[in-house]
Amino acid sequence: MKAHEPPLLIVTGLAGAGKSTALKVLEDLGWEVVDNLPVSLLEALLTTPKPRGATERPLAVGLDARSRGFRPAMLVRDLKAMRAEQDRDIGVLFLDCAGAELERRFSENRRRHPLADDRPVADGIARERELLEPLRRWAEHIVDTTNYSSNDLQHEIRQRFQLGEASTPALTITSFGFARGLPRNADLVFDMRFLANPHWVPALRPKTGLDPDVAAYVAADPYYAPVVDQIETLLLTVLPRYAAEGKSHISIAIGCTGGRHRSVHVTERIAETLRKSGHSPIVTHRNLDSTPQDGLEGAPPPAGKRQVESR
Repeated sequence: MKAHEPPLLIVTGLAGAGKSTALKVLEDLGWEVVDNLPVSLLEALLTTPKPRGATERPLAVGLDARSRGFRPAMLVRDLKAMRAEQDRDIGVLFLDCAGAELERRFSENRRRHPLADDRPVADGIARERELLEPLRRWAEHIVDTTNYSSNDLQHEIRQRFQLGEASTPALTITSFGFARGLPRNADLVFDMRFLANPHWVPALRPKTGLDPDVAAYVAADPYYAPVVDQIETLLLTVLPRYAAEGKSHISIAIGCTGGRHRSVHVTERIAETLRKSGHSPIVTHRNLDSTPQDGLEGAPPPAGKRQVESR
């Protein structure tokens, strides 16, 4: 952070993507929050003297298509000028979301899209996405909330914007199943589908990578140790560089086919290695409770052989 002025964060994005939730979390974290400020008043807000004795706090301003005078291309120009002229950290948090999910949210809440008028919601979403593109391109923080619950988004915002300096980036490690889609906000993705698949062992199928016998089966694959060792070495090498470059959050995703066996065990092992090296990763298992399905797991291995699944 720069020394003299508290940082400014513009919080924007597509209607329905979670801006209100993000602003509430920032306020809980100690940020001063202003929502839907007319754009013409932004500079006046920044130059207004604080009351005597008031604590200087970072400022988050919510702006979107409903804000008076909202012209993203001009806003980016003005923010660039402020960044050059003022001794202040200025950043943008952009909340994105897939169109189909936004349509579902608007339908569920029975709300009208602010740019749709009397047209279908999809038209308003398309217009807004085009309007916001200059801000999205310039944003330092882009969070795709398509697969996020409200709690997921709150967790993400807390990890990225909690106050106080951290010696290392906040870490999240997530196991997942490729058959159920990639995590949208992952910075690094590692694929464990080359390992023998416990799904095809009847005694192991209902269990997960948290069970010792599943973990032992996965670790017995001859390719397990050399590959996972190299992944851990890579992470321990790059994480200090992320910290040096000022990156506040990094999301690591470990995937297998169904997200219940191989990726879960490898995630747990990597998290433990990082903890021993002084990091404090938050571990989540996205598909741990999913129902095992043969149709998602590809072809079973030949009889009497361990499977090494092709990608």
